[in-house]
Amino acid sequence: MADVARKPIHFIASSLNDLRDVPPAVRGAFGRQLLDVQYGDTPASAKPLKGFGGARVLELIEDEDSSTYRAVYTVRFARAVYVLHVFQKKSKKGMATPKTDIDLVRRRLKSAAAHYERHYRRVGDPEEDHNG
Repeated sequence: MADVARKPIHFIASSLNDLRDVPPAVRGAFGRQLLDVQYGDTPASAKPLKGFGGARVLELIEDEDSSTYRAVYTVRFARAVYVLHVFQKKSKKGMATPKTDIDLVRRRLKSAAAHYERHYRRVGDPEEDHNG
């Protein structure tokens, strides 16, 4: 982690409060992994979230007491990390993320892109991926 700048992290909509609501062990695991992301590392447990193609949207998955928790974030932007959604997966059938959660992530990704445009984009920057 030497010589690598730590990127700021932004929590979109309720994602910070949702992170605070998960069990402490899960919150701690997500926190450590998101810190690694801020330094440019990809946690071993991070998986691309299906349905986002090249948008670089990933999810962290943690289990505790027979419950599964997920933290969805994006590294699509060069200067910041955005946490889009933190939730407990309710369905016991299959591994797929429910459509309502995918739709929420899609809306929040657009919010993250708008935030990034306002706060980080500089004149002359190379075009970044803005296909949500």
